[in-house]
Amino acid sequence: MTEYLFQLSETSTGTLQSRIQEMMVSAIVNRHVRPGMPLPSGRKLADQLKVSRNTVVLAYQNLVDEGFIETRQRSGYYVCEDVLSGYANTKPQDTETKGKSSLDWKQLFSIQPSKFVTARKEQDWQNFPYAFLYGQYDKEIFPISDWRECCRDAASISAIYDWASDHIDQDNSELIDQIHNKLLPRRGIFVEPDEILVTLGAQNAIFLAAQLLLNKDKTIGIENPGYVDARNTFLTQTDKVACLDVDEDGLVIDKKLDNCDCVYITPSHQYPTTVTMPQKRRTQLLQKAKDENFIIIEDDYEAELTYNKKPLAALKSQDSDGRVIYIGSISKTLAPGIRLGFMVAPKEFIEEARVLRRLMLKHPPSNNQFIIARFLQRGYHDSLIRKLSLTLYKRSNTMRAQIDENFPGEALESQHGGSALWIKGPKGLDSRKLAEELLNEGVLIEPGDVYFYPKKDKCEYFRLGFSSLPEEKIATGIEKIVEKIKQLT
Repeated sequence: MTEYLFQLSETSTGTLQSRIQEMMVSAIVNRHVRPGMPLPSGRKLADQLKVSRNTVVLAYQNLVDEGFIETRQRSGYYVCEDVLSGYANTKPQDTETKGKSSLDWKQLFSIQPSKFVTARKEQDWQNFPYAFLYGQYDKEIFPISDWRECCRDAASISAIYDWASDHIDQDNSELIDQIHNKLLPRRGIFVEPDEILVTLGAQNAIFLAAQLLLNKDKTIGIENPGYVDARNTFLTQTDKVACLDVDEDGLVIDKKLDNCDCVYITPSHQYPTTVTMPQKRRTQLLQKAKDENFIIIEDDYEAELTYNKKPLAALKSQDSDGRVIYIGSISKTLAPGIRLGFMVAPKEFIEEARVLRRLMLKHPPSNNQFIIARFLQRGYHDSLIRKLSLTLYKRSNTMRAQIDENFPGEALESQHGGSALWIKGPKGLDSRKLAEELLNEGVLIEPGDVYFYPKKDKCEYFRLGFSSLPEEKIATGIEKIVEKIKQLT
């Protein structure tokens, strides 16, 4: 028993008491100690683990209260005889057969998303000193104390009674109020609360829209290059994909739009080129959508990160006949792991999306909605956006200065901020090979081939994100990229 506790003590976290409880519960349910087995006395275990006797006694008492162990008069502590009564009486499978199936799953799948081309990132990216990755947060900027305060509020008794109940398919009313009165007016959008639905990030919203609007007979128009995960989501519903050109003003308005049933766009920061669609072209797009009767799905990611410039209002703000489905994300500014976004659309669409979401996940976790509502109410999100915009502005200037001075290529201009640059390398550059070669230098970049459909061979484009990269590391990182490009071209 004590040998097992020593083994786990190196990896356990929390207070000493909670760690001992965690280790003992794990030892019991994993059958390292048997039901009815006597446990060491509190004094003996405390001596062996080099902790106070009171700590062990408190841990033992909690385990008694929770039904894992029991006390016997003048005999000590024992593992409860019936502690494993709720566990099925089965033996572990042999390692050779575990997880294997005799079925031909490839024949059973209706789709195989694993075969889609997608952007892949190093899981241990934080261990790389020069991680030019998009979409990662900077732990030095994350408002830990503000977030903890809101989490503590969510742990109050009244809050728990509220969010722990079954809300079926409804969202937190305070969060809807904050989206309605604070986030959307910031983008020039004024709608009714019943036109808003909370989602598990923007990706969940895109999936809901794809399920409701597409089938095998309908055509989706996508920006090319464009957002890979959105494209793959649409491919689960239809293979009729119209690849729409992108230039320095974003989506090109031409005849390729004529046969589309839906069009997915990122007008504020085109993904991945970062360019912003100007007002004139937005007006043209809305008129085209009306003339050709197609729906627009507007992904307004990073719209708040404008480096303190005056942003253009969202396309949805000009939507006079309800044909724009607006998608926003709080994860993009707060932290990607938060996974909370929202969609705005006519009431009829939101009603169907709510029912569909219920079939998938009922609703995003209510405790998370509560926390984020408080975070928004207290102005912490506004403060974070100001800090992020200033930080990203400095990093962007530093990066552009290095590129303008040393880089054998060019970067498109982002008129309204953001956290990445889209780079066109010298002719003949293979950005995929460049990325592989840079791994040994501790540098991570994002090859541009996957953003094109179909995927480009030997693509000279790549993306450099700077949302999580300290400003002082940018110059050295760019130097390493430039040196490697010169070696490859």
